Amino acid sequence: MNQKRILVLGDAMLDVVVRALEPVNITSDTASSVRLGRGGSGANIAVELALDHHVAFVGAVGNDAAGEVFLADLRAADVTPLVQVLPGATGVVVAFVNDDGERAMLSDRGVNPRLSDDAVHDALAVPFDHLHVSGYTFLDSRTRRIASDALGIARQLGATTSVDVCSVAPLRQLGAAKFLKAIGRVSFLFANEEEACALAESRSLQRALTALHTHAHEVVVTLGREGALVISDGELLRKPSREVEVVDTTGAGDAATGAYLSKRLSGRSRDQSLELAMSRASKVVRKLGSRS
Repeated sequence: MNQKRILVLGDAMLDVVVRALEPVNITSDTASSVRLGRGGSGANIAVELALDHHVAFVGAVGNDAAGEVFLADLRAADVTPLVQVLPGATGVVVAFVNDDGERAMLSDRGVNPRLSDDAVHDALAVPFDHLHVSGYTFLDSRTRRIASDALGIARQLGATTSVDVCSVAPLRQLGAAKFLKAIGRVSFLFANEEEACALAESRSLQRALTALHTHAHEVVVTLGREGALVISDGELLRKPSREVEVVDTTGAGDAATGAYLSKRLSGRSRDQSLELAMSRASKVVRKLGSRS
């Protein structure tokens, strides 16, 4: 196996995933299924990558119980934490899941925006072959420059790079031009359909793919129940999703991103990598929470 040394820069988060089992009682209790565990898009991708590669996660956690849970979970998944432990609260996401498995997320980034230049530069001093940066670091003005500088350093060192857009609402608030300027040109760009169209400022997915291909060698777009597609070297490849019962889509995109990137960095073809990405995503959506 062609193992790579990979750094993942992203948010450290604790996930609280909630699915009501009855109509919500606004002023009283509602029977629900609730799952608590390590989250964060970057961390989800790091764990997926660690199945095939040597992976370290770069970020910031609070000096609280949530931070301890996050770090313990990374270590259990063979991901090396290169994190700052800061006074304050670790980031938390509360995800409300509906009957179709779609979710709305309420996010508190906690100490994540306080990640320092020195901590990231120290991490980048460790030899690595690939740098993946979570889009959340670009979507927050407090960490955008750090993330952009990290990609610049990686390119100077001859490493390959990737970015996952992550969230459409803050992308629209920031503006596509600022996001694209911050990431420069990357080896891989990942987005869902809504994010891709917003980033390309186009209602046509086909035109969005063509536009985004000028910013990345490979662009991978997930389409939910319709599968995913990738454009590379001007060629378009599409794979359908697996037919499974969808309980919760939380983390499915991260699983697909991590699986595709992992196999591509191992030297697998785009076809093989996209097929595995769909398989991994199908496992995540079968149950509540982001972990497969």
